[in-house]
Amino acid sequence: MKEEIQAHDDILDLIGNTPLVRLRKVTEGLEGNFYAKVEAFNPGHSSKDRIALHIIEEAERKGILKPGSIIVETTSGNTGFSIAMVSIIKGYECVLAVTSKSSKDKIDMLRAMGAKVYVCPANVSADDPRSYYSVAKRLHEETNGSVYINQYFNELNIDAHYQTTGPEIWKQTAGKITHLIACSGTGGTISGTARFLKEQNPNIRVIGVDAFGSVLKKFHETREFDSSEIYPYRIEGMGKNLIPTATDFDAIDEFVKVTDEEAAHTARQISKTEGLFVGYTSGAAFQAVKQLAEGGEFDANSNVVVIFPDHGSRYMSKIYSDDWMNEQGFFDNVNREEEKQIEFIK
Repeated sequence: MKEEIQAHDDILDLIGNTPLVRLRKVTEGLEGNFYAKVEAFNPGHSSKDRIALHIIEEAERKGILKPGSIIVETTSGNTGFSIAMVSIIKGYECVLAVTSKSSKDKIDMLRAMGAKVYVCPANVSADDPRSYYSVAKRLHEETNGSVYINQYFNELNIDAHYQTTGPEIWKQTAGKITHLIACSGTGGTISGTARFLKEQNPNIRVIGVDAFGSVLKKFHETREFDSSEIYPYRIEGMGKNLIPTATDFDAIDEFVKVTDEEAAHTARQISKTEGLFVGYTSGAAFQAVKQLAEGGEFDANSNVVVIFPDHGSRYMSKIYSDDWMNEQGFFDNVNREEEKQIEFIK
C-alpha cells in the first residue's frame, strides 16, 4: 500500500494542543505536583496564536474581514506577532501599535513578519493620545477597510481559551487539576481557561498573577479602579493601567503580585533547571507559585498547572542579557555565577 505524504496545509494547523510538562527540578522542596502548559509550542511561540486565529476567523465568518482588509491591533508584542503570522497566511495587511516597553527582539520580529509597527511611549496613561491604545484606535479610524482586533475589550479573547486551552488542560490532567496559575494582562487566557475548568469542577482554585504598578489585584478585591496603584514596571504582557473587559474577575479566586526582579531571576532559573527557555511572564507565573507555596496554598495532593505563555527568545535583550539585568540593578544581591560561563580566548 502506498503511503501518503504527512504534512499540514499551513502553520495555522499547528495552533493549540500544546504539551503539559511536569516540573521537577525547579519545584524541589515544594509540596504538590506541578505542571507547565508550554504555550511556546504554538507556531508563533505564544498563547496569543489562539486568540489571533479565533478572532480573525470569527471576523471572516461574520463578513467583517474581507479580501484586502487591514488588521489593526494594540500589542505588547506577542499578539502582534500572532496576528502578523495569521495575516500572512490569510492575505491581510497588519498594522500594530506597540508599547515601548516591548523588547527590541519582539519589535524586530514584528517587522520581520511584514507588519507596520508604531512604537508608543509606555509610561503614559491609557487615554493619552500617544498611548498604544489610543494610537491603535486612531489608526483604525484613519484607515479605510481596517478591522480593529481590540483584544483588551473583545469577548472572543476569552472564548478562544474557553474553547481550546481549558479543554486541553482538563483532558491532559484527566480532570485532576486542583489549581490554575496564570498571568493576567488582557485577561483572556486566565478567564477563558478558568470558565471552562470551573464548569467541570468549581473547586479548582484559579489564581492570577499581577505586577506591582498594575491595578488588577486591587480591582479584583474592591471592584474599584485606583490610579494611585499605577507606576512603571518592567514585565511585559501582564498587569494593566486600565480594566480590560476581557478579564472575567468572577472566574478568578485570587491575585498575587510579583516583582520585576524576582520574575526575571525565576525565568532564568527555569531555563537552567528544566531546560525550558521561557519568557518573562513565565518567570512571573512560577514566582507566584513559589510565593503561594510559602503561604501554604498547596499540599501533597495538589495538581498545579502553570501557564507558561511564551518563549525566552523574545527577551534576549532583556532578562537574558546580563547587561540589561545589571542596568536594572537585578544582580546587586545575586551570586554572579553567569560571569564564569564565558571565557574569551585571545
